[in-house]
Amino acid sequence: MHWSTTGTLFGVATDLHHDERITAVGLFLEAYSGLVNRLSSQLAQHGLSLIEFGVLIRLARSSQQRLRMSELASQVALTTSGITRVVDRLERASLVRREACPTDRRGAWAVLTDEGLSRITGALPGHLAEVEQHFTGRFSADELARFVGWLRDIRDDVNPAARPSGEATGGSPAATTDQPAREPAGAAPDGSGASTGRTGGRN
Repeated sequence: MHWSTTGTLFGVATDLHHDERITAVGLFLEAYSGLVNRLSSQLAQHGLSLIEFGVLIRLARSSQQRLRMSELASQVALTTSGITRVVDRLERASLVRREACPTDRRGAWAVLTDEGLSRITGALPGHLAEVEQHFTGRFSADELARFVGWLRDIRDDVNPAARPSGEATGGSPAATTDQPAREPAGAAPDGSGASTGRTGGRN
């Protein structure tokens, strides 16, 4: 049986099946899945899963390179038991250590170790090369700034617990012209300029 895109089926307009909002969400999820696969493969070369990398990079970017376990769980979208298991693995590998919270006997800090900092620093050049080739290299600096702002808006709406403490809320940032020039997509991570054949961001 064939239905026109303007007909109805069980009282629902069938043109909703072709709504561009469905397309937008579907493409976002498909792109996300592909990026996860690409990034996971590169991080595995450094003995890290994507969630372990997420924990380490958030610690590295935090004040004194530490976060409360509860805040860390919220930022990486894990339950209390989930973050405990991840930190247990990282602690056994000497990449993270726990410290008691002096103001809360039931609380604990996850703290990045020197070895953890070294591990993530070693993984970052290849990780950023993958990100640039498959994601950010498609945008100019101004476009990327807008896109990051939109992602923050969406994140703050659907997953506000993931927002780091102290991060400002608000609308998407305006385009700027004083950002440093970015390497073109496909540039070698050592700065040699060797290309993978991809084109840079749009102007």
